Amino acid sequence: MKNKPYYHLAGSFTLLLFAALCYIVRFYPTTLQGFDTAIINTVHRLAPSMDNFFLWITKFADPLTIVILAVVFLGLFWFNKEKPTAVWLAANLVIISGVVNQLLKLFFQRERPTILTHMVTEHSYSFPSGHSVTSMILYGTLIFAAGVIISNKTIQYVIQVLLGLLIFGIGLSRIYVGVHFPTDVLGGFLLGISWLLFTYPYYRHQKFVYDMKMIGRK
Repeated sequence: MKNKPYYHLAGSFTLLLFAALCYIVRFYPTTLQGFDTAIINTVHRLAPSMDNFFLWITKFADPLTIVILAVVFLGLFWFNKEKPTAVWLAANLVIISGVVNQLLKLFFQRERPTILTHMVTEHSYSFPSGHSVTSMILYGTLIFAAGVIISNKTIQYVIQVLLGLLIFGIGLSRIYVGVHFPTDVLGGFLLGISWLLFTYPYYRHQKFVYDMKMIGRK
């Protein structure tokens, strides 16, 4: 893939930002208080008129929702001759959402914010935001895959923009419902997009090889 270096450069940049954020969260967490508090207060100015909306949109990254959507998309990709896409999606979810993010939560053990009353119940640690990581991984994979699978540019762009807004909305919802610091959400997004940027070129290569084999069998 000719653009592979550019994706890896972008991935290196986002990963560096994530590493810097991790360092601050681990060793200098108090320096983030002003930033986090200011954004939390700004976001919560939308309350209570946006309560129902954010309680609804945050569910798009709840574990049960993610499992159901993952099974649906994996089935659609696998049985519609898009097996490389199915494998990439499954690997992304298992490795990053299922393993890496959970290990990072245990390592940092950051307590959830208490600035606002929690509108939903959460029991795990706060950093990185699991909803943010998982939304970036699932819907971000679909954004990248749409650029490869969908030939109609208008439909492709509409889907990508809508998915991008959904990811942003989920991240914002985690702040609004009071269970995450903005830096938790930022960390989740940076972790997810770093992985996607690094692995996307390999997915494209494997898909190209797979498509050529399928053409050869016809």
